[in-house]
Order: sequence, then C-alpha cells, then structure tokens
Amino acid sequence: MTEVTKIPPNGTPTWLDLGIPDHHRAMEFYGAVFGWQFLEGPPETGNYTMCLVRGKPVAALMKNPDADATEFWWNLYFATDDCDRTVERITDAGGHIPLPPMDVMDQGRMAIGIDPAGGQFGLWQGRAHIGAEIVNEPGTLAWPELVTAQPSAARDFYAAVFEFTLENTPGDLDYTVLRRPDDRPIGGIHGERSATKSEWLTYFEVEDVDATVACATAAGATVVRPAHDTPYGYLAGLDDPFGASFRIIRSAQPG
Repeated sequence: MTEVTKIPPNGTPTWLDLGIPDHHRAMEFYGAVFGWQFLEGPPETGNYTMCLVRGKPVAALMKNPDADATEFWWNLYFATDDCDRTVERITDAGGHIPLPPMDVMDQGRMAIGIDPAGGQFGLWQGRAHIGAEIVNEPGTLAWPELVTAQPSAARDFYAAVFEFTLENTPGDLDYTVLRRPDDRPIGGIHGERSATKSEWLTYFEVEDVDATVACATAAGATVVRPAHDTPYGYLAGLDDPFGASFRIIRSAQPG
C-alpha cells in the first residue's frame, strides 16, 4: 500500500486518464471492476471525472473530445518538474509533441509526447494536483509497460529524456526494466515483434485476478490475455467495452 503525498521525482509514472465516447458508461464499468467512486467535473472541464480510492484520486475518465475517434487508450503521464524543458529533451531525442505545454487551471502543466517508436505518453508538472495519490494497491496503478516492435529506439529515447538506466531481464523475453536515477524501477519496455503499434499498457493491482476477470467480462470487457502466472505475479489482459486495453495483476509478494 502506497500513499503519495507530494509531487514525485522526474520520470515517475504519476497519472492516468482515459477519453472515451461515453464517460458515464465507463464509470459504470470501472466502478464495477475496481470499486472506484467518482467525482465528476463540470462541463467547462469536459466533465473530467476523478476516479477515487478511499476518497483519493488515482485516475480520471473524460468524454473524448474527438467525436470521430474509433480507438481509445489509457494515457500514462510521467512526472516532470519542468514540462517545457522536458519537451525540449523529447524533441532532441527524436520524439515529437502533438500537444505542446499548457496550463490546466491551477492544477498543473501538461504536454503530450510521442516517442520515436510511436508510443504516446503525457507529461505532468504537478501543482494543486500532484497526480495519483495511491498506487500499488487494489484499484490503482501497479506498473506501466511499453509494448513495441521497436524496443531499441524506445530504450534509447526514454533513457535520454528521463535519465533512466536500463536493466535487461534474463531469459528469452525481450524486456527492459526502466529505473529512475535513484535506482527505483518505474516501468518496462517489452519488445514484441508482432506488435502492430507501440502502446503504453497500464497494470492495475487487484486482490483476485480471476474474480476481477469474471466481473469485468460480465460488465462488458473482452479477455485478450487469459489469466496466468509469471515471476512477477498472476495477471490477465482485458479490453474495456470501448476497446481500451489494460492489465490486471496480483503482484508477487517479496519473499
């Protein structure tokens, strides 16, 4: 169980949001799956809706502003103490910026970047909103993972932008753990030749993977990776009713 009470260090996965055609339908789904409660924002914020665990924000839902959109995903934001400077590092490292830095009222400053492999991610320079206030417990972010057919380009890019060190895992799986300069692991890059796009996937912690899969499918989800054991925990892959992919995991306990 981890409560976050201050703005996390640069490069830390700090926030998640999802834009979909019907955020009320998404509230019904994710409320059923994770037990989230919700704080819906006013129309002038696009009804940006906070997803709450124990009254603390852990993610957000909103109505997608593009009425013609047909593809949806959970967007991962990395913490930065200088959004504009990090944007410069992104472009210097070969990425590009579809949404340049902008202030979000008094909450913080944000931008959206795309890495050279095509993976989209956000930057969040927290102010009043520091990001997710609970992680690594049921219903919250446990781990982010970039799945890409171009892992080498992605590794070089994220190391340059956030000064991550890279740790290759043993075995046949092409997997690199990203570590902050203080050596804390913050996510991974999974090289997958069959990947048709580069995408950051979110792993949400749950107490019971099988029960959560059953609940999610009853609420309209599709299983894309059946539940299975790994050295890191018991996990499954799901697409929500809008086709947005996510993972659920009961993380392996130390020792």
